[in-house]
Amino acid sequence: MFYYILRRVLYTIPIAIGVSLVVFALVHLAPGDPLSAVMGEVDQKMLAEMRASFGYDKPLPVQYIIWLGSALTGDMGYSLRTGAPVFGTLIDAAANTMIIGTAAALLGFIIGATFGMLAGYNHGAWLDKVVSSATIAGVSVPHYWLAILLVIVFSVQLGWMPAMGAGSAASILSWEAWKHMILPVIALAAIPCAIVARTARACVMEILSMEFVEALRARGLSERRILLHVARNALPTVLAVMGLQFAHLLGGSILVETVFTWPGTGYLLNLAIFDRDIPVLQGTILLLALFFVSINLVVDILQTWADPRISRG
Repeated sequence: MFYYILRRVLYTIPIAIGVSLVVFALVHLAPGDPLSAVMGEVDQKMLAEMRASFGYDKPLPVQYIIWLGSALTGDMGYSLRTGAPVFGTLIDAAANTMIIGTAAALLGFIIGATFGMLAGYNHGAWLDKVVSSATIAGVSVPHYWLAILLVIVFSVQLGWMPAMGAGSAASILSWEAWKHMILPVIALAAIPCAIVARTARACVMEILSMEFVEALRARGLSERRILLHVARNALPTVLAVMGLQFAHLLGGSILVETVFTWPGTGYLLNLAIFDRDIPVLQGTILLLALFFVSINLVVDILQTWADPRISRG
């Protein structure tokens, strides 16, 4: 298992380099000059000096090498709009995204896996029908639409929850912090909860049709112990789906964070796109892409732990 994990870790290095190259190329393929968009109508000599100071006068391959080397040391440059260091801005935004992303993941995964497995084990019963209907609604409703609906109901009409921002509480454990998180977490958790529930239900139904389940019943095992065996066999597939959904929560929360003005990486990316802030845009996209690579690596390791046969494949 150790060599399998080491091999998976080594595979992530060329993947990460390829991701950085794609991020750099896509950002610089966009039409227009970012400095002109930020500075407006200025003297061409001043614009040329600014381009030289930011390194935009060099060929793109040279810019990429310089940018990648600086990024490896934690230096991602400075924002064209605010002048603040990009790395510090990204760390603050990533911490805020991790807070609501982790909370939404725990909420969605626990509820989705629990009810999905119970629905699959009780196939055809009323619980299965309720869970199936709820999952169809969950995967059909766009999370940004659900976010807007939550704001209208719980913030505008009822006035129970704040509609935007992260609050000014010093501790994340305080109610002041949690009341700003509840609505974004619910909006983010809806789709992962539904997808995990559907996956868990399908896995459990497939496993229940296998011969070893009948053998367990023939040996006189209780239904509770049989369910534990079924859950153990369904775990690798459910873990893979959970990992992908967690990556989507961290990288795909731009619309939800924008609706709630939550100061995370999604909201930062949205601002950088409209401001044509190339250093912030590059840093944010690179960070989100590395989230996907890292989480996929963790999921591979967890799958190997849950089912050692994978490492021998």
